[in-house]
Amino acid sequence: MYCQLGRTVSAQSQRRAFFKPKVIADDVRKKTKAIVRKEPIDYLTFVPDGEPTLDMNLGKTIELLKNLGIKIAVITNSSLIDQSDVREDLMKADLVSLKIDSLNEETWRRINQPSRGLRLSSILDGLVRFAEVYHGELITETMLIKGINDFGEHVKKTADFVAGLKPAKSYLSIPTRPPAEKWVQPPGEKVINQAYQIFSKRIDNVEYLIGYEGNAFSSSGNVEEDMLSIMAVHPMREDAVHEFLTRSKAGWEIIHRLIAQGRLIKLAYEGKKFYMLKLPGRR
Repeated sequence: MYCQLGRTVSAQSQRRAFFKPKVIADDVRKKTKAIVRKEPIDYLTFVPDGEPTLDMNLGKTIELLKNLGIKIAVITNSSLIDQSDVREDLMKADLVSLKIDSLNEETWRRINQPSRGLRLSSILDGLVRFAEVYHGELITETMLIKGINDFGEHVKKTADFVAGLKPAKSYLSIPTRPPAEKWVQPPGEKVINQAYQIFSKRIDNVEYLIGYEGNAFSSSGNVEEDMLSIMAVHPMREDAVHEFLTRSKAGWEIIHRLIAQGRLIKLAYEGKKFYMLKLPGRR
């Protein structure tokens, strides 16, 4: 319900091949060499407009990217982690981020709107199995939705489970970008603080993800291509777009043209203006 990319057009839960691993590795190699600003790259991260573990070639692609000498991260919604081959692929990553929004089946279904064949109990078992054997950096993220999963006992149960996974860090996040369902709202500051205190009593390293994350986006030199790539998976706030264009010595005519072409849309959320790629399912 909170996805920044809009509603899922075609839900699926069966792994299949999407792109050839060598094609992805070659493209990433070219992109990393083209970065204009020579700041170090912390991670190459799998975070597409979908679930990374749906790609049956994920493990092979990670192996090829390892040759670049850059750490690999995978951000997963955890939906397929009950499958042994998925856990095996994730074992190859240096960092894995696991999504855990609720321990209640009904609430989990309401928030995540999963494919019918998925079962929360099986997913939770898969999370435990993976955490027991994974030797990389394990982090978790829990999205708090106002009136849905942000009340005391619900948060306590989620925190208890997350603590059992022994993550290096646990993030509490709220919707900060335009969600798939317009009625979705973040909890108030008091509720967020209560959730933080509950998690902190059980987990050593807990952080908020409740504010704007900054404007530090890199450029490869092709401004239009870079902006379309960013906005395909990451809506950009208006001030971030302005800073990006200024850094790239480009003007707003690029944005106006992309909007006129129907490739970008402009959205408002929480009093801020955002720009993102126009996608099927976005109202």
